[in-house]
Amino acid sequence: MASKVERVALVTGSARGLGLALARHLGARGRRVHVTWRSEGPAAEALRREFGARAHRADLLAADDARALVAAVQARDGRLDEAVHAVGEYVSGPLERTSRAELVRMLASNVESAFVFFEAVRPALRAARGRAVFFGTSGLGGLRARRTTAAYAAAKSALFVLVRSWALEEGPHGVTVNLLSPGHVPHPDAHPDTLDPAAHTGIPLGRPGTPEDVARAVEFLLSEAGAYTTGSELTVDGGYLL
Repeated sequence: MASKVERVALVTGSARGLGLALARHLGARGRRVHVTWRSEGPAAEALRREFGARAHRADLLAADDARALVAAVQARDGRLDEAVHAVGEYVSGPLERTSRAELVRMLASNVESAFVFFEAVRPALRAARGRAVFFGTSGLGGLRARRTTAAYAAAKSALFVLVRSWALEEGPHGVTVNLLSPGHVPHPDAHPDTLDPAAHTGIPLGRPGTPEDVARAVEFLLSEAGAYTTGSELTVDGGYLL
């Protein structure tokens, strides 16, 4: 990848929360950033105003939408160097109160959407010898039991297997694929679990994370400094699960 060429990044799940914070972070550092949303509404209109022709509607559970999204990025900017998938719904509660429908929703949102997305971006990333980053959740490496987030963590664990397998497949093509796993990162769109001050007291670094902490970690995985890192999980949780 030529360092003098302005890099083109696609950030999904970027209508709000960490995805939007990341898109803005990358844009402020010189990337041509494309953003996506699934449902029309005020957030979509705001994205259109902020990102213009680089704002796209796409349902990433639909393969045709995912392929059309990549085609639109390439039509606008001629390439796609970086793909960040920040999509993934969350459910909290013990398994005995988790419905089958909720489990199916977790798998669809966190795993199936990632599979559809990567199938769409893979040819463009191969052409650019690019980077892909997916969002997980802290604690996947130890396969910890969960009292309140088992369905969500199970979906993210499945995603981690896909990420490592994609890294193995894509290495010969010069493409890196990694997982970024945040811990407690309060923000206006965060789930109440993340906002609970009691959950922050056990963080060794003494504070919850910030969207900027997450954005800088993703930027490392996308950068030349992270060019020899693939198939890895980068956990950004202040040491919460040590």
